[in-house]
Amino acid sequence: KQWYQRRVREHYYITNNLRFLFKMASQVLVPVNRTIKKNKDEEAEGFTLKAGMKNTKVRGPPSANAFKERPAKPTSFRKFYERGDFPIQLEHDTKGNKIAWKVEIEKLDFHHYLPLFFDGLCEVTHPYEFFSRQGVHDMLEHGSHKVLPVIPQLIIPIKNALNTRKKSSVCTSLKILQHLVISANCIGEALVPYYRQILPILNIFKNKNINKGDGIDYSQQRRENVGDLIQETLEAFETHGGPDAFINIKYMVPTYESCVNN
Repeated sequence: KQWYQRRVREHYYITNNLRFLFKMASQVLVPVNRTIKKNKDEEAEGFTLKAGMKNTKVRGPPSANAFKERPAKPTSFRKFYERGDFPIQLEHDTKGNKIAWKVEIEKLDFHHYLPLFFDGLCEVTHPYEFFSRQGVHDMLEHGSHKVLPVIPQLIIPIKNALNTRKKSSVCTSLKILQHLVISANCIGEALVPYYRQILPILNIFKNKNINKGDGIDYSQQRRENVGDLIQETLEAFETHGGPDAFINIKYMVPTYESCVNN
């Protein structure tokens, strides 16, 4: 019995000592941990005095926003359409909507109407987008020799539509450029001096393709893939632009490879 009581007292003594030691250790260690603080690196602009100081992290350059969409300015096409100056109206057909022209397209003043329809390529809302796009295609299809003298007036509207960087506007403009090149003779050669205004945006978006791996990109079937459309447009420019087309395209789009020489 005495042996058992002695063992109980020893166990009680050891337990109390351990509790006391743990309590003292916690009081001593916790304040030490709280006083230790990691020095965070401060951010600084590059090429400044602060960038060379200790514990300073140089902030990277800002994004160029090359692919960011730009807001389009109010177009003259919308103003003329709302005023009723265009001899057009919407016709519903079993195959879809189309433009019903109130006069023969061949009798229109192309110097007046064609630049206005090209100016509407910046529009993305219905019915302005439909009328401008379909109106351009109709006039190019029936204009033949009347289109060539108007080429200088079409460059700024085309450039404005491409500069919006909106996928719908860029795709529509590229398809119209392909139609414009083949609409009449010598138009491809007439566009060569204006490559410096048209091709910079094409150079930016040339490699903008969607990589889906083994998936299916249905935009190729609908002809809405920007990279493929740009490649087709550049090939059309080279094919119909004469002997000086390739060297001018190569100057503005260095990654383009000839489809004629190769």
